[in-house]
Amino acid sequence: MLAIAIHGGAGAISPEQLGPDDGATYRSGLAAALDAGYAVLESGGTSLEAVTTAVRLLEDNPLFNAGRGAVLTHDGQAELDAAIMDGEHLRAGAVAGLRHIKNPIDLARRVMENSPHVLLHGSGAEDYALEQGFALVPNSYFHTPARRQQLDRILRSQTRVRDEMTALGTVGAVAVDRNGNLAAATSTGGMANKRWGRIGDAPVIGAGTYANNASCAVSATGHGEYFIRSVVAYDICALVEYRNWGLERAVREVIQNKLKQRGGEGGVIAVDARGNVVMDYNNGGMFRAMRDSKGRRQIAIRRD
Repeated sequence: MLAIAIHGGAGAISPEQLGPDDGATYRSGLAAALDAGYAVLESGGTSLEAVTTAVRLLEDNPLFNAGRGAVLTHDGQAELDAAIMDGEHLRAGAVAGLRHIKNPIDLARRVMENSPHVLLHGSGAEDYALEQGFALVPNSYFHTPARRQQLDRILRSQTRVRDEMTALGTVGAVAVDRNGNLAAATSTGGMANKRWGRIGDAPVIGAGTYANNASCAVSATGHGEYFIRSVVAYDICALVEYRNWGLERAVREVIQNKLKQRGGEGGVIAVDARGNVVMDYNNGGMFRAMRDSKGRRQIAIRRD
């Protein structure tokens, strides 16, 4: 059973944010990443290759808050985080605070596969990237007029950052390949107007990203501080592995009950080794899509 799911962020998605085409451009971006990731699986590729491919395309799409088009910090820079995890061997790699790496998910995977570490940050991560043959790009590569306007609006009006996180959040992918191996990948520009080197849940293994063949693979999006404190991705997998819950029940318990009771907003995509896919969130909407070898292909933004 082959399956892949992707997300492009969760939040209160307004008609204004979707634009005059009612989100058709976003759906097209999701479809391109979904189908590219699924093509990897269909051709015999691994789940790791599939999630890397899908997330890389979302990083390159300026509509989403990862890579080009990421939100800007208080000082007008892009700072990027990413993580990837291999459910077969429980290997993981993550990077945070990047300013000059075009595709953070590629560097996260290189950390996992070529280094003895799990998480590298800032200039050290970029020094490692140079050693590994990555080319640096100017920070301006990531900037878009829409993100500049967003930051200006926040600074001018003192809009709450949480309100500015709506709709255009973290991107991610989860997949299961023909060998039953699971993988998860997540990438983000973090929180608009963030300061002090703030890092959210995306690169924190167990919080925003987790995969284990014994349970499931999860990628999260939402208010990262709550996802870190609740160890959301691992909690879902633990309920599947240790309580023998079905994936849908485990996701619902964590996202709709535990996280919501603690004040956390957001959602997850998850897949298990049998190809079951769950995409759930507890706020206004989530850019999401899935495809599997049973012929199912879904792309959605809101519940309707």
